[in-house]
Amino acid sequence: MDRARPRPPSTSRPPSPSRPPPPSPSTSASRPRRLGSLRARAAAAAALAMAAVLATGGLWLYTLLRANLIENTTGRTELAARKVAAQFDTAALPAGSRLPAPEGGVDLVLVRDAAGAIVATSGDGKQTPGLAGLPPAPGDDARSAVLPPARPGAQRRVVVAVEAPGPPGVHAPHTVYAMTVLGDVDDANRAVALGLLAGAPPLIAFSAALAWWVTGHALRPVTAIRTELAAVTASELDRRVPDPGGADEIARLARTVNETLDRLERGDARQRQFTADASHELRNPLAAVRSRLEVALRDPDRESVAAALADTERLQGIAADLLLLARLDGGPAPRTEPVDLALLAAEDLARRPEPRVAMRLDARAPVAAAGDPARLERALANLVDNALRYARTGVTVRAASSGDGWALLEVEDDGPGIPEADRDRVFERFVRLDADRGRTSGGTGLGLAIAREIARAHGGEVRALPASAGGAGARLLLRVPERGPAPPRP
Repeated sequence: MDRARPRPPSTSRPPSPSRPPPPSPSTSASRPRRLGSLRARAAAAAALAMAAVLATGGLWLYTLLRANLIENTTGRTELAARKVAAQFDTAALPAGSRLPAPEGGVDLVLVRDAAGAIVATSGDGKQTPGLAGLPPAPGDDARSAVLPPARPGAQRRVVVAVEAPGPPGVHAPHTVYAMTVLGDVDDANRAVALGLLAGAPPLIAFSAALAWWVTGHALRPVTAIRTELAAVTASELDRRVPDPGGADEIARLARTVNETLDRLERGDARQRQFTADASHELRNPLAAVRSRLEVALRDPDRESVAAALADTERLQGIAADLLLLARLDGGPAPRTEPVDLALLAAEDLARRPEPRVAMRLDARAPVAAAGDPARLERALANLVDNALRYARTGVTVRAASSGDGWALLEVEDDGPGIPEADRDRVFERFVRLDADRGRTSGGTGLGLAIAREIARAHGGEVRALPASAGGAGARLLLRVPERGPAPPRP
């Protein structure tokens, strides 16, 4: 129900800033592009991650196993050496300087005196080069070392040297050497290394295949969404993408896409209706202007020219309202500065020296708000014009603060009022509740729509309320934020 007299838009509105041109095709083409699909990148990432885990874990396992085996072998070797060293405390060396074969896999035990001569051995002591620098250091009773192969084709050895007292009657200390060949240890380490190297490629391939399959399965709804979305055209805006259900990211994406398509369809329908209504509103005044001008050509008179001028002014008002709505739809946010709504209402009433009905202003104190004075003035003027068109005896304009961060402007008349079912529809464009669209007293159907868009641009709203005290009439409430940030919407 537009009850607003067309008013030209304020010339104080700042011009729309120019928008930068879209990038040229050559610029877009010069940007680097990532090769491969998302599935391929996910599979490659999984393969690289598995390779890194296997390399790190395998190296750690190999090092830990190798150190543990050498430590265990060194412990067994040292135990064999200490058993022989203990014999010097209880008895002399065995007869013939022949030691019994050591236990625990130790290969050789021998005893050297302070001069370095072999005094006892469990085997061929001459086949043990490299022992000269192994006696324990002063203050230590044992020392261990891993010796490299003595000759090509030989194996590494772990040797433990333990200091022992000489036999009874000999005061010079002796050194007991125990040696274990690390052939089994090296074989175990080699087997572990080969197992890790042989098992890595299948595990890497399996992780890549699993990532490929999982990613493809997860992206299957995305493919369906993309296919359906690509089929949406300007003539088939009612199509919707499939919703896979659930609460995951893809399901939320599908619902968001469908909500976007809903808004697009509503916007398209609104635009089509707007175009049809605008054509209807412009067609009648244009036909009237043409007919009056034709009459004036045949029989010039001041009455025909004056009527043509009035119709032209009506056309100018419609065009101005359409231009203002277009600017409100796609333009920048309004400038913000302190505004006194009570002063705006007083100035609007002062510009109407001879209104059709009595007008009253109810503003007991200044009402501070933040916004564009020109646009807020236009919104108030549209509400007052609407009330004057339908009021029987008077119009009341009230300005006040709500106390919770909102500045209020209320326009009330004692006319026929607005049915409850139409209190939302009345703010739509080209909507009028009266059936006579061509009457001279009617508006264009854009006044209240413009007031609503101005309020929304300021972070507020316009609502139609029942008449106060249960009386007849319409009450339109405009509210915008007071100075500072906008308060939360109730």
